[in-house]
Amino acid sequence: MRITGLGHASVFIETAHGSVLTDPWVNPAYFGSWFPFPDNSQLDWDAYGRPDYLFVSHLHRDHFDPEHLRKHISKDTTVLLPEFPTSELEDALRDCGFTSFVKPASGDPIELDGLQLMIHSLTSPTDGPIGDSSLWLSDGQYRVLNQNDARPSDLDLFRELGPVDAYLVQFSGAIWCPMVYELPARAKQAMGRSKRDRQFDRTLRYIDELGAAYVFPTAGPPCFLDEELWGFNDIFGDESNIFPDQTVYLDFLASKGHDEGRLLLPGTVAKLDEPGCPVVHPYDPATIYASNATKTAYLRQMQERRMPQVEALRATWAHPEVDILASLTEWFAPLLAEADHLAAGIDGGVRLTCEDSRRGDVDVLIDFVAREVRPYAGEKIRYRFRTRRAYVEQLVADHEIDWVNSLFLSCRFSAHRIGPYNEFVYVFFKCLSEERLNYAEGWFAEQNEAEAKETITLGDWDMQRRCPHLKADLSRFGSIEDGVMTCQMHGWKWRLSDGKCLTSVGHDLRCAPAGEAVPGAEPVVHDDHRGQHEMSESVD
Repeated sequence: MRITGLGHASVFIETAHGSVLTDPWVNPAYFGSWFPFPDNSQLDWDAYGRPDYLFVSHLHRDHFDPEHLRKHISKDTTVLLPEFPTSELEDALRDCGFTSFVKPASGDPIELDGLQLMIHSLTSPTDGPIGDSSLWLSDGQYRVLNQNDARPSDLDLFRELGPVDAYLVQFSGAIWCPMVYELPARAKQAMGRSKRDRQFDRTLRYIDELGAAYVFPTAGPPCFLDEELWGFNDIFGDESNIFPDQTVYLDFLASKGHDEGRLLLPGTVAKLDEPGCPVVHPYDPATIYASNATKTAYLRQMQERRMPQVEALRATWAHPEVDILASLTEWFAPLLAEADHLAAGIDGGVRLTCEDSRRGDVDVLIDFVAREVRPYAGEKIRYRFRTRRAYVEQLVADHEIDWVNSLFLSCRFSAHRIGPYNEFVYVFFKCLSEERLNYAEGWFAEQNEAEAKETITLGDWDMQRRCPHLKADLSRFGSIEDGVMTCQMHGWKWRLSDGKCLTSVGHDLRCAPAGEAVPGAEPVVHDDHRGQHEMSESVD
């Protein structure tokens, strides 16, 4: 078995029973903001374009590149399809020309001509674009887990299938926070440093839990070649940057006593079937990673090669014929009428300012109380987004139903809020179709009605076992300090005195001092490792 890195989350896996290509991404994504780093556009993609199997983990544009799939990947390949609640991924792949699909039930191992595989799907409204997934493979001798962006609450499902030889896992940021927030620089640096630490800590927990023989940091970071976004590249010695590169993470692993990390450049071959899993790079990594200066020089060369693609795209974004207010009113009003849980969670207005110095701004209020879209008229609001008018015109022209998978991940906007983060705002903007919205509404309804009743004892507190956010097992991921419980899966926090979520609106935790009754709970399951959950530092 051999693994060839193809950039970002894409790898070509050769096994005794067939080859698998995962998440090929080459073209700039999210309004031309993101590029794979290092550059993979010069690979011989036709050589990798005839795999036996293709796996696309989810619809985020740094994993699903329809232009590249149409041009370079054979339509005779069989697609390994995650079990998601909507058919959007399958429909998009069929639109690219693929016709052969295998769709195993999530978490169920299957065998295809000697190749054993399992796809584990995550399907909450906050998991990717209504779905994210991991792929486990075995040829009978070696086992690979490609977790990419997915964040399963535990890895027991994979460990039960035997020791993992190669573990591919995300380590770098893939979000717009904190860069876009209208906050003082010091506040954003503190948020960024906390997020970077949490990314590393979460991945280290996964690595320790899985115990894989070799670890390959993948699925990041992107790089930013547009001068407007250049400052997001990790080339300034800023430890609050959320996009550290592969070598930074491998140095972190080594500092924690881990020597199993391996670097995958585009074109690197990792020989899993040889002792020590040697890697053969297509060039000396030091030509890029020796210093911030060499990395900057590499990015400038890449910028010169690839920015013409962005300039060509930029010329197509403005649509003067689009009436933003009228279009959003017609589009959003029926959705707002059905968005009971989301509207209750937002409980106010979201202001969207579409800026254009030449043609004039368009200022829109999306009112989740009145369930209407109207011109902004000076109302007091808690949530505001600013972006360019052309970007919103493009979203309307494309009828883009997922603004997270377009505008927000582009980082080409700014955001302001009063009070804590509210995930309901972003869930609404990724559910701009009736199908997605109804799924999200149903998911929140089921979560509220059938929230897990099992409880644990953590420190001096009894509480529900499953995190109210995304159901991580708090006996593994929970920690307590100064009366605050932190779930290390995503860094969310709760005040134990009243169960209030300190990270976002809603999502209260059912808890009580040890020995007292937890509301709506079944008998307490005492955690045999309760002392291990106390930590010296909390994570924001």
